[in-house]
Amino acid sequence: MKSEESVIEMHCIEDYLNLWAEENPAKPAVICDGETLTYGQLWQQVKERSREYQQAEGSAVLVRNTQSIDFLIQYFATHLAGKAAVPVEEDCTPDRLGSIQHQINACTIPVDVADILYTTGTTGQQKGIMISHKAIIADAENLISAMQFTKDLLFVISGPLNHIGSLSKIWPTIMVGATLCITSGMKDMNRFLQALSLPYPKVATFLVPTSIRMLLQFARKEFSGIANKIDFIETGAAPMSQSDMEALCQVLPHTRLYNTYASTETGIICTHNYNSDYCVAGCLGRPMRHSSVFITPEGNVACKGDTLMVGYVGDEELTRKVLQNGTLFTSDCGRIDQQGRLHLTGRTGDIINIGGYKVNPIEVEDATLSFPAVADCICAPSPHPVLGTVLRLYVVPKNDTVINKKELAAHLTQKLEHYKVPQLFSIVDHIERTYNGKLNRKFYTTNT
Repeated sequence: MKSEESVIEMHCIEDYLNLWAEENPAKPAVICDGETLTYGQLWQQVKERSREYQQAEGSAVLVRNTQSIDFLIQYFATHLAGKAAVPVEEDCTPDRLGSIQHQINACTIPVDVADILYTTGTTGQQKGIMISHKAIIADAENLISAMQFTKDLLFVISGPLNHIGSLSKIWPTIMVGATLCITSGMKDMNRFLQALSLPYPKVATFLVPTSIRMLLQFARKEFSGIANKIDFIETGAAPMSQSDMEALCQVLPHTRLYNTYASTETGIICTHNYNSDYCVAGCLGRPMRHSSVFITPEGNVACKGDTLMVGYVGDEELTRKVLQNGTLFTSDCGRIDQQGRLHLTGRTGDIINIGGYKVNPIEVEDATLSFPAVADCICAPSPHPVLGTVLRLYVVPKNDTVINKKELAAHLTQKLEHYKVPQLFSIVDHIERTYNGKLNRKFYTTNT
């Protein structure tokens, strides 16, 4: 890479793309579905596409996520044209597209905004989160320094590129001049494993906990067979169970395994290698280079640093509620241990009140996932004619195993206080989740 002075002059990811196109034009930049573009080829196509966008009206360009090289070209070209990129789901409906476009057209987008990411959480409220070029660079530098991205790395992306979890891995990979490999989710597990097996000295990937559980359940032997190639795996978007963490450490004993605290609003904040000396569910490690965290008097996580969002599109009131004087206040409940590591303990609104006792459903779910016959689960409040509100546990059996509810209850009794053991059990064939893999708690609280 160029001198320190040259690095300081880099203001956006496209500056790094240009740098590597000049210094190493034949280096593969991205691989997808058997096609490879070098840095030189990718930069040339980005420049050509950007000229089209420069002529378009408006300050933002909606880009459908197709998990393809063309998505990358559109994404970079939008920035190069001086506009904000708005990645949306590939199957985004015309009504939703129209609503997003109307919201963007109705307000002034700040000049430094690079991306506008629309959340698909459980609240039903459509929120466009504005991310600056400065935040993208800070996020990339956080990841590079914490996880040791290097130019000889192949980073495999399987998750949706319209969400921060996977989109944010493009940034450090391009910044260091490494190679991206884009796959289409985990529906074709063999294709994902083949990507990890490509002839590169080391590979890395980002996986949500449900994808890790699938690999452990259905491709454990194949996954273990390429263990020596996998440099690191980052996990985020949802809590990972203790049992899955321990199982992954066994399968990949020499791989760095990271739990990361991040969100679209905060950017990439903390991370922890749980395959080191401290494998504890909920531990998300220390703040990274450009970030800091503290716990409010109410017990919520608050973040500072260059990675924070600019604000919500067209909603200054909501922005002021969560972003005040350079501090972003989250709904996550947490604590910081004596070593300065952040631990998440749940989310405000998810805590369930059972007869005056406060129950964190994540704790119940973590204990349930340690039962050998359980593949997936969720704990939710359920109305009771006598007791008012009780805990109901929805459980997916592993490999069509018959779950003995009494044995499961006895297992939970050994791990949880009595008031945390669910009174109702439902066997289901799947657990409802949001588009990016989070448990859809609202579905179970509104359909009980």
